[in-house]
Amino acid sequence: MLRKVLSWFFLYCLGLCVQTPLVVSVKPAPSAALTLVWGPGLEANIVLPARFFFIQAVDNGGRNFTASPGENTFEIKIVAPGEPFSRIWVQVLDRRDGSLLVRYRMYASYPSLHVEVLLKGAHVAKSPYILKGPVYHENCDCPEVSVEKWLEHMHCPSSFPQIQQDLSYFPSVDPDRNAQDIPRRFGLRQSLCHYTIKDNQVYIKTHGEHVGFRIFMDAFLLSLTRKVKVPDVEFFVNLGDWPLEKRRPPDVLHPIFSWCGSNDTRDIVMPTYDLTESVLETMGRVSLDMMSVQANTGPPWEEKNGTAFWRGRDSRKERLELVKLGRAHPSLMDAAFTNFFFFEHDENLYGPLVKHVSFFDFFKFKYQINVDGTVAAYRLPYLLAGDSVVLKQDSLYYEHFYRDLRPWEHYIPFKSDLSDLLDKIHWAKEHDQEAKKIAKAGQQFARTHLMGDNIFCYYFRLFQEYAKLQVSEVKIREGMELVEQPKDDLFPCFCHRRKVKDEL
Repeated sequence: MLRKVLSWFFLYCLGLCVQTPLVVSVKPAPSAALTLVWGPGLEANIVLPARFFFIQAVDNGGRNFTASPGENTFEIKIVAPGEPFSRIWVQVLDRRDGSLLVRYRMYASYPSLHVEVLLKGAHVAKSPYILKGPVYHENCDCPEVSVEKWLEHMHCPSSFPQIQQDLSYFPSVDPDRNAQDIPRRFGLRQSLCHYTIKDNQVYIKTHGEHVGFRIFMDAFLLSLTRKVKVPDVEFFVNLGDWPLEKRRPPDVLHPIFSWCGSNDTRDIVMPTYDLTESVLETMGRVSLDMMSVQANTGPPWEEKNGTAFWRGRDSRKERLELVKLGRAHPSLMDAAFTNFFFFEHDENLYGPLVKHVSFFDFFKFKYQINVDGTVAAYRLPYLLAGDSVVLKQDSLYYEHFYRDLRPWEHYIPFKSDLSDLLDKIHWAKEHDQEAKKIAKAGQQFARTHLMGDNIFCYYFRLFQEYAKLQVSEVKIREGMELVEQPKDDLFPCFCHRRKVKDEL
């Protein structure tokens, strides 16, 4: 009898196993054939300090991955045929949204380059990508003589609205008059650089005491003139934070190039020195740049701390109010000072100073507060590139790209006096998916408009359009010195364009 009961029990259990099969979740695998690979780093004629391209993982059903396929899923090989020791540093950055950013920095030039993207040994998309050279590294002085060809290679926009707006106040530019008037008007109280680019050589004369920031402008001009023949142009760069030209038409306006503009001034705006340096030094001595941020955006949106976050110094009165507001509403906002310089530190009002936080750790928080400092807060490009939504203060200051930003599409705006900031934080909390959508749009804007290739395009278009306005000869003025190209004795390049020119 017991044997019969056990037999029935065994058959019953067997029936359960048959009727309820074990469900195993299979993680989709990327498809080597359908995965997408694109970007300027796959084109020989686009010379950047750090070249880059993108990989979008796609599964066998044609669906884009929306989460990380794994940083080591794809193997990247970049080699120069015939070179046993290619001097190329390659880094794969996982953007954790299904895509990866591959960047590489060359320390020598090569006749050609092969870029292989492999998935389990199989070539991905159109790999291998053959860059038919010569392929030049950053320090190679080999400018493209044809402006049109360089612009085409770089895929530069035909115009930038901010450049058109800034230059609209200057129907003509007289280098002779400016060489006299601008130093007389601004040279003693401000810090200025007077530049002349003639025959693609850079010359400079400084005015004022604090001219250390010229290193950023010098470095960029030298980098640009190594890549393309820049029109002969003469201009003044303001090395200070604040824009200078406060006059209004019909008064005589003087063209001053600045890293920041304002509604109250008429300066000609360039990309900030901070963004400029990050482009030049990517994969070098700078760790915070538009590429590194994309791989350090913190946890997924749903896992981020739901508190608004800010850190900084006391460079504006509104920042004092921000920290006081955060102390009054700690459940909504984590705002604290890391340093005091401009105002008296009253610990009862503003709390103790806190330690600096790694910028990448900002993105552990879902809401990022952007408040002006002495001028526009130059951290905005990096905040946009992260995976948090930016709450941006209404401001009279602007950077070169602000004209293209749209409130409620790329960021959440709040009033300059912070009177509605708490309301905007509440709105973001109550409209989580809308806030997430704004964060993604801001991120995509940064990825599209604020990468190195776009920065080079902006500067060149600015010099090109400004040069057209000049009505007197560009000159190497008295007291100017040549800014020499850095020596590349270790890995010298042999410019094919100069060879052709010499043969002619």
